[in-house]
Amino acid sequence: MKEFLKYTLASVVGNLLGLFLVITFGMGGIAFLVVVSASRGTQTTLRDKSVLVLDLSVGIADTAPPPTPSIAIGQTLREDRARFLPLRVVLETIERASKDDKIVGLYLQGSSGTTPTGFGNLKEVRRALEGFKESGKTIIAYDTDWTEREYYLGSVADQIIIHPMGTVEMSGFSSQSVFLAGALERFGIGVQVTRVGQYKSAVEPFLRQEMSPENRQQMQQLLGDLWGEFTGAIASSRSLTTAQLQQIVNQDGFLMAADAKDREMVDHIAHRDEVAAKLRELTEEKEEGRQPFRRVGIQEYSRTPQVKGSWAGNPNSRNIIAVVYADGEIVDGRGGIGQVGGDRFSEELRRLRDNDRVKGIVLRVNSPGGSATASEVIAREVQLTREEKPIIVSMGNAAASGGYWIAMGSDRIFAEPTTVTGSIGVFGLLFNAQDIANQNGITWDGVKTGPFADLNSISRPKTDQELQKVQQMVDFIYQRFVSSVAQLRDLPQEEVLEMSQGRVWSGVQAEALGLVDQLGGLQDAIAAVAEKAELGDDWKLAEYPRIPSFEERLLESLRTEATQADPLTRELLQLYHELSVLRHLNDPRGIYTRLPFNLQID
Repeated sequence: MKEFLKYTLASVVGNLLGLFLVITFGMGGIAFLVVVSASRGTQTTLRDKSVLVLDLSVGIADTAPPPTPSIAIGQTLREDRARFLPLRVVLETIERASKDDKIVGLYLQGSSGTTPTGFGNLKEVRRALEGFKESGKTIIAYDTDWTEREYYLGSVADQIIIHPMGTVEMSGFSSQSVFLAGALERFGIGVQVTRVGQYKSAVEPFLRQEMSPENRQQMQQLLGDLWGEFTGAIASSRSLTTAQLQQIVNQDGFLMAADAKDREMVDHIAHRDEVAAKLRELTEEKEEGRQPFRRVGIQEYSRTPQVKGSWAGNPNSRNIIAVVYADGEIVDGRGGIGQVGGDRFSEELRRLRDNDRVKGIVLRVNSPGGSATASEVIAREVQLTREEKPIIVSMGNAAASGGYWIAMGSDRIFAEPTTVTGSIGVFGLLFNAQDIANQNGITWDGVKTGPFADLNSISRPKTDQELQKVQQMVDFIYQRFVSSVAQLRDLPQEEVLEMSQGRVWSGVQAEALGLVDQLGGLQDAIAAVAEKAELGDDWKLAEYPRIPSFEERLLESLRTEATQADPLTRELLQLYHELSVLRHLNDPRGIYTRLPFNLQID
């Protein structure tokens, strides 16, 4: 409780400080912070024989969430480390460092927790690290407790080092769902469901108290595919076999430092200062200076003159390749930060389609889906864009249900082996508050001019006739979804029906089924667009939607709150996050193409 109060107070102080700045100094005060931030960024220089540092505690995301006021202000006034880094900046910076004579190595710096980076993005970063290692430069990785996700990246290193008191986690993947049916019944909240697809498990938390056999089957296969990619990559890098790794999983789950070295999971056991001494040798420093060794962080290095802008192609070109991020829940209307609003996103695609300088588009999809209506609106714009200029999809951690719907009309689809794909299915979720209202003395009564006039009311359960009408809409949308997949992916409808049913697939399975064209990442999609548009090297990148300015992010952050917390509070916050998904269910007909609400793989 003490820690909870401390972190909560810190967050409140940050919000109050942000509000104080806005009220007292207005935009001038915020502009001052921007000047401070900008001046700090432009002073970055790089010394000879430096080591590039990738902090494994930093999340790597397609688009970073807005910071809270305390974090935003702290990052401006102090040299605070970023909480998230853009994936493309990380990929391009590592590639640039591999060719920079001033960079002699790369240090993977372990964290005190687990990286929040998704499996699809981890695969892309790992590929970039392999490219760095192939350039002949050294990678050193150090952590106290190696979690599985961190070790997935660390296993690329020439030397993996662990603290004497540390552990290596190798326990396998798990996915646990929260089931709310019992609580909803207890509190008198009614739920009625219409759906198509025996694997469409997104509605199960509201109807059941355990996984259905079909959902258990598909999740076991999905985890198996992800685990196969994970162990295969590690085994290859460490000259081990997957059987040896699985033996550790089955017998130990966690290895203490000495055991990890005996099993060849790590190369050395050392304290942090000893690792720093090793890195000083790499940089040819004789003694420790202001820093333990000559280092430059990923974010800092990306701002150096020799790197800044290099990722964006030819700055003098008038030809633009637009990278458009569909990152988050798909919702009806314009949506907010962290959401893919159907109307807003469609407008963006239309503007890019009408812009003569934009020669091609990479649509980066990282979405579990959402509103069926919004998905169709966006999918239409993708198809219209394809008729005028190349549009190629790169699928990240997940592109399922509505996320796949908006991708399938493109010229070509790239996915990572770990990308959660498919979930071609539809469901309707209908709540009513009759029981809980009646228990508290609330009743409803009214008149209507037609039997379906109050179909959208939450005052009562739907009648059988009304459920039949909703089911007809669900069936229609499902048939449209299946027919569109068959047509746009050039697949027999019978095969699409067989692979649909709301089932989720890994990227490897999706490629075998014809749902995606090729395994690869964001960089591959950019190269494919340049080739299809016949641009050669005459192009530069631009990202959309536009990244908000610091002032906009600071003002937006005043409406949000994020706290660190103790383990119990984190679990409660996670439960709150899962329940908050319900707020995004704004499809005008209550019909959705979405992944299971709380799909999480640990």
